[in-house]
Amino acid sequence: MTAELVRGQNHTLPQTRLEIRVSAGSPVVAGATLGDERGTVRGAEWIAHPASHRVPGLEVSRQAAADHRLAVDLDALPAEVHRVTVVLALPVGAGRPVSFGAVAAPFVAVTGLDGTEIATFTLTGLDTESAVSALELYRRQGAWKVRAVGQGYAAGLAGLFADQGVAAAAETAAAIQEAVASGLARSVTPPPRTTEGERVRHPAGPAAAGAQAAAPPVPEAQPAEPLGDPASARTEAPGGGPIDYAHPRRQTSAPPPPPPTAPPAAPGQPARPVAGDATGWSMDERLYNQIWGMFEDLARAVAAYRSAVDFAESRMDQELDRALSDPRNRIGGAGDRAREAARAKRDELTGRAREALERDLTQLAAESAVVEPALPAAYAGWDNPVWHAYRVPMEIPMALRLGDLRLGEAPDLRIPLLVRLPLERGIWIDSGRTASEAAASTTGDQLRGLAVETAVTLAARLLAVYPAGEFSVHVVDPAGSAAGQLSPLVGSGVLAGPPAAGAEGVASVLAHLTRRVDLVQMAIRAGAADALPPDLDTGEHLLIVNDFPHGFDDRAVTQLRYLADEGPSVGVHLLIVADREDARAYGPVLDPLWRSLLRITPVADDHLADPWVGHAWTYEPLRTPQGSRVLEQVLALVAEARRGGRR
Repeated sequence: MTAELVRGQNHTLPQTRLEIRVSAGSPVVAGATLGDERGTVRGAEWIAHPASHRVPGLEVSRQAAADHRLAVDLDALPAEVHRVTVVLALPVGAGRPVSFGAVAAPFVAVTGLDGTEIATFTLTGLDTESAVSALELYRRQGAWKVRAVGQGYAAGLAGLFADQGVAAAAETAAAIQEAVASGLARSVTPPPRTTEGERVRHPAGPAAAGAQAAAPPVPEAQPAEPLGDPASARTEAPGGGPIDYAHPRRQTSAPPPPPPTAPPAAPGQPARPVAGDATGWSMDERLYNQIWGMFEDLARAVAAYRSAVDFAESRMDQELDRALSDPRNRIGGAGDRAREAARAKRDELTGRAREALERDLTQLAAESAVVEPALPAAYAGWDNPVWHAYRVPMEIPMALRLGDLRLGEAPDLRIPLLVRLPLERGIWIDSGRTASEAAASTTGDQLRGLAVETAVTLAARLLAVYPAGEFSVHVVDPAGSAAGQLSPLVGSGVLAGPPAAGAEGVASVLAHLTRRVDLVQMAIRAGAADALPPDLDTGEHLLIVNDFPHGFDDRAVTQLRYLADEGPSVGVHLLIVADREDARAYGPVLDPLWRSLLRITPVADDHLADPWVGHAWTYEPLRTPQGSRVLEQVLALVAEARRGGRR
């Protein structure tokens, strides 16, 4: 079970190959220092930072970001190293926060390579500090432990490095900040081409835009909820390696290069999109990777455009400053001509950037027009004709579509948001009012109703993509306030039981699922899966909790947190419909629960961010077409298949 540390507390590390994940509400610089027995850093070669992101046994991100993953191999550290200190700092620059007191409290988690959390620490209580020693991994009597530190420094990285005995601490800190500011630390290395699953790249399109985006600053950011990638896989291996598309059923040997499936595009014409062409892979895997590539291309193209616009504005400001620094140019025709020339150059640069973006968007739109109709039901929207030919599948797909993602520069281009199956963490559908335009035009009651409807459609999709009888849905609705929205699930008979209401109903469902998690975990640890009780359903389970935390006492809240932490690894998943503001009365006790869930919204909202280039992506939930009965028809087929399986 995850150890939630407080400042000064330590915890034994069960393994030596780890990831350290950092989440913050604003871009931060993440690094690490190596210390000897006394904690002294012996030189610059013992500091991993964005401009020098690798030291023996350690890799950190090259980007100033709000979401980081640091890779640690304790066995590969030099023998003299007895301490690894994870360091966070705010990047300097106009318009950026100058202290941690002005941003959300950073959250740090130590995990295994499979993503299992070992220990977490929320850095609360920071004020004027602009750099902080977050936590340290240290060797004690041959064993490694982690300690929550949270020591802040108002003097920034220079003060932190000086405290650790670094010679030329100020110069080292300045070099790091200069690298971040210049964009060197935030460049993104494009994924290498491989014969296995090589993505089709267009000669002058989004891939070229990605190369352009590598030079200007491309910040990695996470304003609220880490997106990671549109398919809940890692966008980047620790330290900037290739994208990991591995799948349990994928062949391990590289298939031969695919034959050409389409002639090259004529010069000046958009390249013809190809929907999945890697031999040796299933069509689902090809389309999954192609959607991933579309996400990359759109992110890179927009990053290049935004960087070019920023550069044009900055250049214009510099030219105006130079022109107006001469008092003779402040009045009269010379000053006017200088201003006009600077603005004309700005307009020329931004116009060329927009033209390049439009070319990339045209190619992506053409690709989307080919890919979208070819998607299987698990990846398709409710308006896709594939649902009219729906049949209950015989095996679990590799991913599920949760909604769509888009950026402001391309409002009509939508990229499917896919998550891998089985779900790696629970989902929180936020029924509260957010700052988005869609939420502002919707009443509180409407938002709550839409949130439950979103939960119902998501549960229906999960039921539809699993084989008959291998996925069960439980509903907890303490006050019975969602009876109308839950009617498609209730009426079709696909639920494991009637929605639980009242304190007794809540306690019964939670006790049942908690018992299942306990029994399966014990069986796995003992290697005795055949010893499970015969009445135990070993399929996947989803618990939908409406209007949380109303109707939950302290015991129920503890059980729910247990299910959120331990359930996914043994097939019990959580879907909470809640307004976080309603849970303020519980204080910070529920913060780890919210952090463990993927937050989505019932209306369009730009709260999701990728840790690759830092865009705030607008998420849109999937809706059934107006007047369509596709949801009821799909649930009826699922219910029929379940009844047939019981005979």
